[in-house]
Amino acid sequence: MNLLKDFCKYLGKITTIEETYIYLLVATTIVFLMFLGLRKFGKFIINKKFTDRKGFYITQSFLMILNIIEILCFLFVWDDYIKDLMTLISVVSAALTIALRELILNFFCGLYIKIKKPFVVEDRIQIDDLKGDVMNISTLNFEVLEVSNKDERGQSTGIVITFPNSIVFSKAIKNINKGFKYVWDELTVNIKMDCDLAKNKQELYKIVNGLEIVKNIPNKMKEEVDAVNQTNRVYFNKYDPIIYTKLVGDHIELTIRYLMHPKKSRYVESVIWNKIYLSYKEGIIDLYTGTLED
Repeated sequence: MNLLKDFCKYLGKITTIEETYIYLLVATTIVFLMFLGLRKFGKFIINKKFTDRKGFYITQSFLMILNIIEILCFLFVWDDYIKDLMTLISVVSAALTIALRELILNFFCGLYIKIKKPFVVEDRIQIDDLKGDVMNISTLNFEVLEVSNKDERGQSTGIVITFPNSIVFSKAIKNINKGFKYVWDELTVNIKMDCDLAKNKQELYKIVNGLEIVKNIPNKMKEEVDAVNQTNRVYFNKYDPIIYTKLVGDHIELTIRYLMHPKKSRYVESVIWNKIYLSYKEGIIDLYTGTLED
């Protein structure tokens, strides 16, 4: 620090410019160049280590943190001289706060999203009637790839919706993936009243448990519940697929309940129905088609 002041004093004698202004100019330039170098070096390291999309989001977070530190350094350099301008700055900052209220609010809400993580990239969320998968979270807003809102299995519509970050405080956000990666899915199969109930249920269990994508999820879900239970009390008494029975009019309603990733739910449902249809054609499952045979 003394070396810098001596250098500024020397420049002041040469240029006849007041030493104070030279110090501010030199110190500001040093801070600017230092953080410019840190940005380039940090981006180089991140891009070298992460070659996929993940590197992009890590870079954004790194640059946001670096910008905050840089502003603090500038404030430290100018601290002694800002005090004399506090009145003017107060008036200007008040005017800017009013004019840039939304930008400032979105910026700090962006920090809240990064720190508290009410949702992260790839989470499926719902705000009012709009539902989709989070694509990107930036300083001022986040983007969501819309999915069909008919049910939890909604598929992408191809429409990208941009929300301001401040919406996290003004709207209730439903996060389908928060806490648990998997959700309970249900599929209802109607069978004839006079069928062999045990045989039909056995075949349905065979179909559902025979799918690798379903078979491996219960153990993963147990691990997630154990992790969440370290901070929150969550209780599930069953993780494996189960079939519930209900008599409805002139047929039996079997509801298959199983764990599934919400983004794969529709595909798995289609696979299960294909297998059920093949079993029906082979005479193993007695599907109720609306009329009973005499």
